[in-house]
Amino acid sequence: MTTAPETTLTTRTSSLTVRPDLGARLSSLRVGEYELLRPGDHYGSFPMAPFCGRTRDGRFTNGGTIHQLPLNDDPNAIHGTARDHQWATAPAPESEDGRPTAAFTYDLAEPWPYTGRVTQLMELGEDALTLRMGIETYGDSFPGQVGWHPWFRRNLGKGGEDVRIAFQPGWQEERGADHLPTGRRIDPLPGPWDDCFGMPDGVTVLLTWPGELELTVTSAEKWVVVYDEQADWVCVEPQTGPPNGLNSQPRLITPIEPLEASTTWSWRLL
Repeated sequence: MTTAPETTLTTRTSSLTVRPDLGARLSSLRVGEYELLRPGDHYGSFPMAPFCGRTRDGRFTNGGTIHQLPLNDDPNAIHGTARDHQWATAPAPESEDGRPTAAFTYDLAEPWPYTGRVTQLMELGEDALTLRMGIETYGDSFPGQVGWHPWFRRNLGKGGEDVRIAFQPGWQEERGADHLPTGRRIDPLPGPWDDCFGMPDGVTVLLTWPGELELTVTSAEKWVVVYDEQADWVCVEPQTGPPNGLNSQPRLITPIEPLEASTTWSWRLL
């Protein structure tokens, strides 16, 4: 396996650029004349692994063992460790219909206390991007999460209107003063949001830039964080559990049961 500064996938109408040296983040997604993602080394769209969102006080337990993670969102740990490291470019499986694909891997290391591998696969089409991610362990079982954190442009910069976000969650995780779920489920509140929502039939969120483009984010997972408190950017983050999920909704990764998830972003020009 090798590591290159960037990998680009292209179709007749779309292009995707990935930076394995920057945590295998998507640095660009272009559809026609539109760039959809926020530029910058810390933005684009990055994978969240082996946990998503904030972990309270950076602590989680595995059985009777308490682990302490660095507090990179004081007083919490946030968004996993995989985004902060270089990934390796791996051979990508061919798609059934000839769509361009790419694959990247990251071997878990300090400060995460367990060994394992994170794998991310990407498949780009004329009207959709599918992302798949999984974690396997090299030894002991441990709790984990995976998810994606895209920064979408609020305005596509071509003179059109700002994006509109539409979704129908089953509930909202009540957010405490520390921005972490309290454990209570409440009826969804109007935005702006920095909140986690439950969608028991799977994530479906529609982003519409009127007269320009529609983008639908889907996933079989039932959790999504929506963040639209900034003036120029919005985030729609499908993930395998809520923030602080290492403690409240742990998904155990074992030698015979990896953690796997996927999301598809499909679009159409208006």
